[in-house]
Amino acid sequence: MDVKDIHVLIKFKVYKFLVNSLFVFILFFIDRFSKIYVIELAERTDISEMYITSFLNSYLVWNTGIAFGLFSFSNEFTYNLFTALILLINLIIIYLVFVTKDFRKYFFLLILGGSFGNLFDRLYYRSVPDFIDFHIGNFHWFIFNIADIFITVGIICLILAELLYKKESDG
Repeated sequence: MDVKDIHVLIKFKVYKFLVNSLFVFILFFIDRFSKIYVIELAERTDISEMYITSFLNSYLVWNTGIAFGLFSFSNEFTYNLFTALILLINLIIIYLVFVTKDFRKYFFLLILGGSFGNLFDRLYYRSVPDFIDFHIGNFHWFIFNIADIFITVGIICLILAELLYKKESDG
C-alpha cells in the first residue's frame, strides 16, 4: 500500500465518521427541538396536557428514572450511578459503531442519537422531559419522548436483524 492509497483510505474513514456523526446529531436535534417546543409551550400556556387525538395526548412529565419512567430515583447517588452507567453504555455503543461493518451500524447510530438526547437532559435538567402519551381507551402506555422512539426502534431492528441473520446462517 503506497502513500496515495493510505491518503484515500484516511479520507474515506474521515468521511464515514462525519456522515455517521451527522446522522447522530440530526437525531439529537430532532429530539431536542421536540422537547424544547413542548417545554416552552407548557411554560407559555401553563398547560402541560393537550389532547391531540382519541389515542394520543401530549402530557409533559419529568422522568428521573430510565426508559419509560422505570426506576424513578429520588436518591441523588442512585441517579448519578445510573447516569454514569448510561454514559458507559453510550461508550460501548460508540465502540460497536466502529467495529460493525454491516447495516446494523445504523441501528446502533439510531440508539446512540436517542441516548445522547436523553443523556443531555439528565445532565442539563437532572431529569428527562417525556410528553408522548399513547393510549387505547383507559389503557395508557408509558409516557415517552422522541429519543425513546429512536432507541426503541434501533433495539427492535437489532433484535430482528439478529433473528433473521441467525435464521439465514442456520439454514
